[in-house]
Amino acid sequence: MQTVTTPSASERFVVDSSGWIEYLSAGKKAAQFATYLEGSADIFLPSIVAYEVLKKLLREGSREIAERFFSLALGFGEREIPLDASLALHAARVSLDTRLAMADAIIYATAQLKAAQLVTTDPHFSGLPGATVL
Repeated sequence: MQTVTTPSASERFVVDSSGWIEYLSAGKKAAQFATYLEGSADIFLPSIVAYEVLKKLLREGSREIAERFFSLALGFGEREIPLDASLALHAARVSLDTRLAMADAIIYATAQLKAAQLVTTDPHFSGLPGATVL
């Protein structure tokens, strides 16, 4: 696992679903994710992350938190990254090269295409270039 430092304003990040859940649910690592999510760094939101976070929060009955996240997600504008054919092709190649599952490959491919650091708690990303596992 990589050491975490405070991001500068010029850095770009993708926080995956596990990070958003940790942050929104005030988990043990919420403060570490707050460094990225509340800072002035460029944060990108893959649409699949929005799906995963909303599904988990709604499934667990956290409607108020889900609504807060949805409101935040709407504010991402051009930083919300939809899955298009180009990203799908890159993610398929990433999945084959890294053996990541579909959603993880899409998230990692998004970070790569946006020249962003992926920040996560998911050990599936351990050892991958450009991934910080908290």
